[in-house]
Amino acid sequence: MTKRVDKLGVAIAAIAAAGAFYAPLAVFRANRIVAGEPRSILEALPVAWAWLLLAVVVGAALMAVLRTPVRLRLGTALVVLVALSLALGTAGRYLTPEGNTFARVSPGSGFWLLVFAFTLMLADALTRLRLSPAGRVGVLAVAAGAMALLLMSGTWDSLSILKEYANRADSFWSEAGRHVTLALGSLVSAVAVGIPVGILCHRVRSIREPILNVLNIIQTIPSIALFGILIAPLGWIAANVPGAAAIGIRGIGVAPAFIALFLYSLLPMVANTVVGLAGVPQAANDAARGMGMTDRQRLFGIEFPLAFPVILTGIRIVLVQNIGLATVAALIGGGGFGVFVFQGIGQTAMDLVLLGAVPTVALAFAAAIILDALVEISSGPGRTGATS
Repeated sequence: MTKRVDKLGVAIAAIAAAGAFYAPLAVFRANRIVAGEPRSILEALPVAWAWLLLAVVVGAALMAVLRTPVRLRLGTALVVLVALSLALGTAGRYLTPEGNTFARVSPGSGFWLLVFAFTLMLADALTRLRLSPAGRVGVLAVAAGAMALLLMSGTWDSLSILKEYANRADSFWSEAGRHVTLALGSLVSAVAVGIPVGILCHRVRSIREPILNVLNIIQTIPSIALFGILIAPLGWIAANVPGAAAIGIRGIGVAPAFIALFLYSLLPMVANTVVGLAGVPQAANDAARGMGMTDRQRLFGIEFPLAFPVILTGIRIVLVQNIGLATVAALIGGGGFGVFVFQGIGQTAMDLVLLGAVPTVALAFAAAIILDALVEISSGPGRTGATS
């Protein structure tokens, strides 16, 4: 009997049971800032919807516990996630009084537990299928498309986070653009500077340790402190250097945020470049020398292509890191999704916090999947191109 039981499935079923029977599916608030009233599945949904959802969850939990075929587990997890999405939208409409524009309905802890349980089941099934890098990116694209369809359909329009978005749609996309610009711009700058510095550190061993030590020290400075440290010198430059303020250099705003993200990005880029070049087999270099290749030809024709998967891993680390750190830039007027996070904290409006936090997490997750796939593709068969 024990051979028919999936150990991970037992954990998934336990989490699902807690989410379905002991935690609220939704939270109702009379307005956006008052304390919420938790509502269970049976309270948050019409009777038919509630019992149907419970039946789907129980059936899927049993499917998770048993050693069922991988594709069946994958389909089951997808069905439950779709059912949960539709049920949450139904709960928003069901709990909101007719004509009431102040009431707010948010996902409860039970919803998040159920999503976590069956996302775990979905991820486990995808792992067992051993998808190719292109397959994983394809799954990500399908998931993003499904979420876009869900949002455009209006199913979730009655939920609090969508109401917060409706009130700030223009500023949301403006801050989204600034967030992406900060993350990608600092990444491009770090690549342009970090790779040459890494090559120099690899070739000139005497400067490697001092440079890496300085970058390690920068990495240990808390982000808020580094933003603060940059305010004074940039403010002085803006006040005393002609034209500096005109191109955007100020004590607060985008400039210190960009510089801080750039500085945080240098250590992964330089370190991964050094590690990647150091990992190039000596035999490859000897063969290149024997063919009469110059140092420059060996660097770009042999060493850099072989080290590229490790360097690309550094790029992945930097991008995911910068997407998260760009949130803090809002504290010094740098903009980005952090604007909504800190506004929500100040107003005790948690759905406004989620309006900034959810897209940040989604961007970081998507970036990690896409770049992991690129690392695996660039590594090729039989090579390991990742280091953290």
